[in-house]
Amino acid sequence: MLKKFIRVGITLVGMAAGYGVYELLRYILAQTGQLLPDALTNFQWGIAAVVIAIIFGFIFFLLTPAITRVSARLSKSIEAEAKRLSLPTLIAGTFGLIVGLIISSLISRVYTMIGNQILAIALTVGTYIIFIWLGVVIGSRFLKDQIGSLSQFRRTSTPKSAKPKTENSAPKILDTSVIIDGRIADIMKTGFLEGRIIIPEFVLVELRHIADSSDGLKRNRGRRGLDVLNKIQTEYGIEIFYTKDEKGVDDVPEVDVKLLKLAQALHGKVVTNDYNLNKVAVIQGVGVLNINELANTLKPVVLPGEEMNIFLLKEGKEQGQAVAYLDDGTMIVVEDGQGYIGKNVNVVVSSVLQTSAGKMIFTRIR
Repeated sequence: MLKKFIRVGITLVGMAAGYGVYELLRYILAQTGQLLPDALTNFQWGIAAVVIAIIFGFIFFLLTPAITRVSARLSKSIEAEAKRLSLPTLIAGTFGLIVGLIISSLISRVYTMIGNQILAIALTVGTYIIFIWLGVVIGSRFLKDQIGSLSQFRRTSTPKSAKPKTENSAPKILDTSVIIDGRIADIMKTGFLEGRIIIPEFVLVELRHIADSSDGLKRNRGRRGLDVLNKIQTEYGIEIFYTKDEKGVDDVPEVDVKLLKLAQALHGKVVTNDYNLNKVAVIQGVGVLNINELANTLKPVVLPGEEMNIFLLKEGKEQGQAVAYLDDGTMIVVEDGQGYIGKNVNVVVSSVLQTSAGKMIFTRIR
C-alpha cells in the first residue's frame, strides 16, 4: 500500500513539473515574439497544458522504481556522512550556509533591475548555488579550526584526572570470540580502548545461539559472554549497531564476512581473538586489535643465558623433557628435566621461540 501511495505522489509531482515546463515554454515563446496573443484559444492552451502534464506524469510513473532506489541510496549516504561528521563541523557548515544565503539574497536584489526575467532568474539561482557552496566549505574549514582550537584549550586547562574526549577515534567493533574470552572487560577498565565500542546485532544473535546450545561447554561459554557483555554495558556503555539499513552488510550470511564489511563501512577496527579472522582482515585492509597478540606482547621478556627458578609440572613431548609454566601461562621446556618433575629447580634459558599461540622458552638444568 505504501508503495502505491509513493507512486501516486511521484506521478503528481511529474504532472506538476510538466505544467511548469508548459508555462516556461509559453513564456519563452511570448518573449521571443513567436507566439501571438490570439494564436490559440484559452481552451486550446488548456488542452496543451493537460497533455504536457499527463506526459510528464506518465514518465515519472514509469521512473518511480528508479527514483525510489536512487532516493534510498542518497538518503543512506547522507546519513552515513552525517554520522561521520563531528559537532564542530556541523556547526561550522550550518553557520556558513546561513552566511551564504544572506549574501546571495543581497546580491540577487540587483538582478531585479535586469529587463530580461529569464536571465535574472538564472543569475539568481547561480548566485545562490555558488555562495551557499562557498559558505559551507569556507565555514567548515575556518570555523571548525577555531572551535577545535578552543576545545584544545579547554582540554589542556582541565585537570589531569578528567578523561579526554575521543570522538574522532575509530569505532571498535567487538566480535563473539573476544566477548566470550572475557578479558575485554579488564582492558576497557584500563582505558586503552578509545572511541565508540560497537556490538553488531548479529554478534548478539550468535552469542544467544551459543548460550542456548545443547552442548554444555558451548552453553557455558555463551552465558559467560552474555555476563561479560552485561558488565561492560553497565560500567562503560556500548552501542548496539543494527545492520538492516546497511545493504552491503545485511545481505551477507556469514558472520565473519559481515563483521569485516561493517568495519569497512564504519571505518572502524575489529577487536577479536580469532586467528583466521585476523588474517582475512589484514588481507582486506581492515584494522584489527587482537587480544592474544596484546597479551603475548605484554609477557615478560626472557633472554638466553638468564637464570630462573621453576616448578616442573609434567613430562614433555620429547624423551627426557619436562614442562613448567610461568604465571602468565608461558610454557617452559626443560631439557633432561624428567627426573626433577614435582620439584623446584634452577634452569638457564637456552632459546626463546615465538609462535602464533605465544612464546615457548627452552631451558636446561643449571
